[in-house]
Amino acid sequence: MNGLALAVTEPGVQLTVNGGGSASVKLFLLMTVLSFATALLLSITSFTRIVIVLSFIRQGLGTPQLPPNQVVIGLALALSAFVMAPTASAVWTDALDPYMNDRLGAEEAVTRASAPVRTFLLKHVRVTDLELFYGVAGAPRPVSEDEVPLTIAVPAFMVSELTTAFRMGLFVLVPMLLIDLLVSAILMALGMMMVPPTMVSLPLKVGVFLLAGGWHLTVESILRSFS
Repeated sequence: MNGLALAVTEPGVQLTVNGGGSASVKLFLLMTVLSFATALLLSITSFTRIVIVLSFIRQGLGTPQLPPNQVVIGLALALSAFVMAPTASAVWTDALDPYMNDRLGAEEAVTRASAPVRTFLLKHVRVTDLELFYGVAGAPRPVSEDEVPLTIAVPAFMVSELTTAFRMGLFVLVPMLLIDLLVSAILMALGMMMVPPTMVSLPLKVGVFLLAGGWHLTVESILRSFS
């Protein structure tokens, strides 16, 4: 029944259905949403692209344990927070804050929160990936971005992010591969076939990476890829 508010009152407890609700109930709902934080982080944020590119750099340098996983994930989280700050601010201003202050119902809050998230997803999704999921689902093509459901936007965004991340990683691996080939060729020409090429190429790749300002360029490229 639309607009019906059902209230059950006990000492210190107040529950409202289809209305505002007590702070404890809202906190419970928010904690339930946060229990899916890992899935949300991987599916609707920039984290996936960033952590894959950073992993490619580590692999290309030939140091699979350096930087450690904790450092890579920490940097990816920090950069993701920077990239997602405008979207998170819009979600808080348009949906969460009004809902927590009883100015919005739960359904309208979800609708408003979905809008900036959908805008971010569609800004970075490839048209071919959207067409893939629309074709498989047999759904009619949308006229505007507001008509794109999250059930299609989210998987299309994830596929697009994987494609973009691997493309960026390829640009990292190719120069490192050329250094490895050059070192191997020089060692063979000198007759030093017993010397492992990685013993020479590793410090050389790290030195070239640092001289080129590798971390600065990498972070700049990642951030600009979302602008």
